[in-house]
Amino acid sequence: MKKLYLFLLLIPFYSTYAQPNCEAYKYLGDMVKYEACKKAMEIKGHYQFSKEYQTILDEAIKIDPTFDYAYWAKSVAYLKSGDFVTWKKLIDKAVELNPEGHLGYRGWCRYQFFRDYEGAIRDIEKLDSLVTYDIGQSQNGTYHLNIAKGLCYKAIGEKEKAIRIMEDQIKLNIEEDFMGTYDYLHLGVLYLETNDPQLALAAFEKQSDHNELAENQYYSALAYKALRKQDEYKTGLEKAKKLYLEGNNLSDPYLSPMDKIYLKNIEDELEAAVH
Repeated sequence: MKKLYLFLLLIPFYSTYAQPNCEAYKYLGDMVKYEACKKAMEIKGHYQFSKEYQTILDEAIKIDPTFDYAYWAKSVAYLKSGDFVTWKKLIDKAVELNPEGHLGYRGWCRYQFFRDYEGAIRDIEKLDSLVTYDIGQSQNGTYHLNIAKGLCYKAIGEKEKAIRIMEDQIKLNIEEDFMGTYDYLHLGVLYLETNDPQLALAAFEKQSDHNELAENQYYSALAYKALRKQDEYKTGLEKAKKLYLEGNNLSDPYLSPMDKIYLKNIEDELEAAVH
């Protein structure tokens, strides 16, 4: 029973998405880290870019220079403000102190913000080698980290490997009754890019069932075009335009996601379709 209680206390340590459980440190007898954690929790209610927020975390680090959460929490503000050099120093320190807790976050940021695909792959694969549990989702919850890894392999030109990774993860997602918001879309685009429009259409149909998007209908149209099905090609583009104008498309508050299309892409393709 004691072991189970300890495990439950430690769960938050393995996620950068939640605040740590200070009582776990106390339970383990690490009163220095407990005091650092309690100090760090004083950031609640403070704006991330405020002097107070950063000062509280600096004080937590002064109490315990090995308290990884404080370095990670400090880093988030620098990332959002565009100071990537300081972000990198802080997140690297957090990873050094707690690789299981922060490799996934750093890997995702390398993919999302910096297009450092090889660095992202290294971080995600290193995390996978260190843990026996599921490595989890991206920071924004949109993707499983293995799907993100697949997208990274696509970006560096290893599309067949990307397909295998994504197919394997989607099978696991189905077993766990979880599906990423755009998983089938990205897989379908990969099939299309590797000259298999029939498989692409099967994936796009599943994406339609899960979460319909302008991109999904746009790429479906391209698959029909490759199969020389002109009527379906035009219909897909018309659906894509309607969905786009309704706001049903790939979106990210920070940057343009992989496989995103724009209204001009659809309209250019529609113009080509009628000639």
